[in-house]
Amino acid sequence: MSLLVSIIINNYNYERFLPEAIDSAINQTYQNTEVIVVDDCSTDNSRDVIASYGDNIIPVYHKENGKQAAAFNSGFAISKGEIIIFLDADDYLYPNSVEKIVSVWKPNAAKVHYRLEVVDTFRKPLGFCYPQGGAKLSSGEVWRTILEFGGYGGVATSGNALNRKALEQVFPISDEYKLTADDYLSMLIPFYGEVVAIEEPLAAYRIHTNNQWALATVTPERFHRFVRHDLQNYQLLVQKANELGYKVPKDLEQRNIGRLWSRITSLRLDPQNHPVPSDKPLPLIYMGIRSLWKYSNYNLLKKIIFSLWFIWVGLMPLSLAKMAIIWLFVPHQRPKLLDRFRQIYSR
Repeated sequence: MSLLVSIIINNYNYERFLPEAIDSAINQTYQNTEVIVVDDCSTDNSRDVIASYGDNIIPVYHKENGKQAAAFNSGFAISKGEIIIFLDADDYLYPNSVEKIVSVWKPNAAKVHYRLEVVDTFRKPLGFCYPQGGAKLSSGEVWRTILEFGGYGGVATSGNALNRKALEQVFPISDEYKLTADDYLSMLIPFYGEVVAIEEPLAAYRIHTNNQWALATVTPERFHRFVRHDLQNYQLLVQKANELGYKVPKDLEQRNIGRLWSRITSLRLDPQNHPVPSDKPLPLIYMGIRSLWKYSNYNLLKKIIFSLWFIWVGLMPLSLAKMAIIWLFVPHQRPKLLDRFRQIYSR
């Protein structure tokens, strides 16, 4: 008997993208699926879009806006699938996504994750995938990687197919994680089984001006939120490790290069509102370079490049530091950066 897969689409005011997400879910080549659409009290015409699909989907309508955690909780509560995919309403699955997930599924798997092709508002590919730069997705006993490095190679919400049995260990998600339910799951689920990786894009991740986390432009507020979010994730990790009896290295928070990228960026863009008042550029440069050379698996060239990035962002005037920040975090803006450099040096 084939596995039932529940695709849970969480939506808030994404009327313009929602049909693509729903169509991608109901038109899978793998037939044994159920599609649940949770509308988190949208104020646009999302509910009319949902109603137009009739019995092809299972609708859930919130009476008040509860954010991401509430949408996940509502969808999971009525789902029946052994495999659960939480699909953001501004993303969409490729037609054979579920078929490929089921083909590699293992009973002891906590989740299967897969690459996401990055597209713009109009579905135009931006020339890269998540994870960026050819980085591999983590696989196997990923909980060991989390305890050693404070994180692992993973992707956003729409790039994960989760085992119901693992989800039952961590649901319902508390309101404390109402805006970060996806990372709550990303951090905890690997502790409940093996992680399987598919190194090809099975879904599209859309970057647009209203993304909560994806970067279309660089703003101080966005990076302040990244840092607060990373601090919350670290506390969650320590709590889970203690609960399961695992030892956490004292410097674990300084081993994750992604967190240090965000911290030095947040500090440089707006030091007055940076969430870690004790942070200074020089110590963050040191921690970043230490993390690169001691804990990262980057090749020699990338270690040199990213070390120079930390020095540049930490010490250069803000206008120049910002160019390096955009180069790292907004890769589709890189051609514009090259034009900007040409203008500067042609004067």
